[in-house]
Formats: sequence, structure tokens, C-alpha cells
Amino acid sequence: MDLFLFMGQSNMAGRGAVSEEHREGCPEILDGAGYEFRAVSAPGRLCRMCEPFGRYEDREGGIDDGGRKTGSLVTAFTNAYFERTGVPVVGVSASKGGSSISQWQPGGAFMEDVLSRLDASTAFLIGEGYEIRHKYMLWCQGETDGDLGRDSEEYRGEFEKMLEEMLGHGIERCFLIRIGHYNGSDSRDYRRIMAAQEETARANPNVVMVSRAFAEMKARGLMKDAFHYYQQAYNEVGREAGRNAGDYVEGGCP
Repeated sequence: MDLFLFMGQSNMAGRGAVSEEHREGCPEILDGAGYEFRAVSAPGRLCRMCEPFGRYEDREGGIDDGGRKTGSLVTAFTNAYFERTGVPVVGVSASKGGSSISQWQPGGAFMEDVLSRLDASTAFLIGEGYEIRHKYMLWCQGETDGDLGRDSEEYRGEFEKMLEEMLGHGIERCFLIRIGHYNGSDSRDYRRIMAAQEETARANPNVVMVSRAFAEMKARGLMKDAFHYYQQAYNEVGREAGRNAGDYVEGGCP
């Protein structure tokens, strides 16, 4: 199995919805493709992956999304990854809506929580006799830092600190989904954060860009509010990211 931490803010946590125009709902997981390790609510077993992924994984004082998950990109990602690799995914939810990169720094509550989830999932799988082929993270975060007006270099510096901590605890690669555009009425602009993510993926061999597709959703009318997307958009981004991550892994990269 390949172990994935699904990390970031609300567009990783998932705020999917359907409408009369955009009726595509959450996909079903393919047989044998993916499972959720619920470090908070069911740490003694694996659960068949389903949406809303991570629905029961809020932890008071740690990563607590307030029960707001409605449908994510995770199942679509897992199906596509499994189709490329033939290897099942064990997913661990570790995302918090509205979180800034500063909240994911070493020593902070979110980092301590995500590391505890990583340790718990690893110990469970080894204890049950599963072989963990790879440990990865899939990251989608940055809108809050755009709202805060953070510049590219500041964001990159804090992202690198976060990533170094994760690599030091056994994560092999960070697969990155670049954020999209703001869809509100004021002048907020996420291009500096998008540029920081592009530069990080170019410069850091441990970061692999797997999707930029959120950026096209505003023009296609697939944003349901200022920040979030209809389920169709999450499905499309998840499928693209899963295919690209699977191709990267199967291409011989560790």
C-alpha cells in the first residue's frame, strides 16, 4: 500500500456541492483502490474510502475542520492513482479550512497533530502486516495566505520549513496541487501564492506539481462561492492529480 496524508486547507478538506447546472456528485471508490485510516475516530481498523473523506477526523486542539467537509477531491485522486499504479492507497485526513502556512510550522498544534496521525497510521499498518511501499503527502493550501497579502518569498520560506519537518518524519515526496483564483467582489489576488508554489516545485526536487486545474474553474463557472468549488471541479482536479502522481511514481521516481 501507499500511505498518503491529505493536507492543507478547505479545498483539500472538501466543500463540494451540486446544483441544477453542475450535477456531478462524489465518485465511489473502485474496489480495492483505497481505504481511510481514521486516526481520530477509528484507529483500530481501515475503513473503505468514501466521501466526505475525513468527515469524522476533527480533533479538538489540533486539526479541527468543524464538521464542514461535504465532498473532496480525495476519492477521485485515489481512483486515478490506483488505475495508474495498481497499488491501493491508505489515506489519512489532515486538513483545516482557513489555515495559513504559519499554522503548519514545526512545533505548532497542526504539525504535532499531523505527525501523530502519520505515526498512528504507520504503526497500525505495520502491526497488521501490511507493506507500506511509499509515504507521501498531497498538499493544497494557500488561499488564506493570499487573503493576508503574504509575499511569495515569505510563503516559500514557511512552506519549506513545513516540508522539511515532514521529510524528517518519513514523507518521501510532497505532491502539490496549486491553488486557484479568488472569486469574490474585492481585489484579493492569489497570483503571488501561485507563483511561490510554481517556484517551489521547480526548485525543490521533493515537491512535484500534479495539478494546476483549479485556476481554470472560475472562468468555467465551477466556483460555488468566493473560495470553493462544485463537486465536479474537485473530481476533475483529483483525477488529474492522481494520474500525474501515479505516472511520477511508476516512472521510476522514489
